[in-house]
Amino acid sequence: MTPAPALPAESSESPAPRGLLSRLLRRLVGILIAGIIIGSILHFVARRVHDSSAPNGFKAGLLHGALMPLALPNLAVGDDVTIYAPSNTGRRYKLGYTLGVNGCGLLFFGLFFWRLGRWTPRRRE
Repeated sequence: MTPAPALPAESSESPAPRGLLSRLLRRLVGILIAGIIIGSILHFVARRVHDSSAPNGFKAGLLHGALMPLALPNLAVGDDVTIYAPSNTGRRYKLGYTLGVNGCGLLFFGLFFWRLGRWTPRRRE
């Protein structure tokens, strides 16, 4: 009988961590690029919107509240971004702002937890 051919020695590094690292790096770069684009757009729009002399009402508060989380990239790079209109109509603006922030949070976290719930296995009792 002839001896069986020797199997090649397995390398100590598996290709899985390298693939994971490249995916993670691509995702991080994508998030940074998206943040820069969103921050630039918001910076451009903020200059145009805040030129108005009329006080902001419910609709502007709703819009400012919904877009407030998108101010993070500008704040992170050191821009002093106004996230709350100083010239507003009072209670109506604040109500719109609160509804906008909560609606945006509900949409974001609702989708996040819905996807997270689909990934986790359910227990059967």
